Amino acid sequence: KIICPGKVFRRDNDDATHSHQFTQIEGLVVDKNITFSDLKGTLEHFIKAVFGENKKIRLRPSFFPFTEPSVEVDVSWGNEDDEENIKWLEILGAGMVHPNVLKMAGFDPEVYTGFAFGMGINRLAAVRYGIKDIRLFTNGDLRFARSW
Repeated sequence: KIICPGKVFRRDNDDATHSHQFTQIEGLVVDKNITFSDLKGTLEHFIKAVFGENKKIRLRPSFFPFTEPSVEVDVSWGNEDDEENIKWLEILGAGMVHPNVLKMAGFDPEVYTGFAFGMGINRLAAVRYGIKDIRLFTNGDLRFARSW
């Protein structure tokens, strides 16, 4: 089990909710009998701890080259009691570690399985604390830095 923070750079046009640079946290669990249910339970626990017990998660199929199956994870936003009008916000990507990745790392995929996830903590902080413009984290404005 490991959690790794790191700086990410990508081709993206900066706007209030996207940035070409951000800090990402990646998690990886590899062991015997790790299932998709373990991944989902871990993500649900994390989301409730960060955003509140009333939050729900939604998993949508996606593609990431090192996991299969892969999912985009959304968190409920707004009135969670009104099932028809829940708003969803994409918060991270995750999936089960691809057997070839396990094999290349020296694990027997017939014995070991695992899950992985990655999330931009800038976006998490922006959502959690109501920060309207994600660019504030990297533009060097000392007023913003000192407001914490």
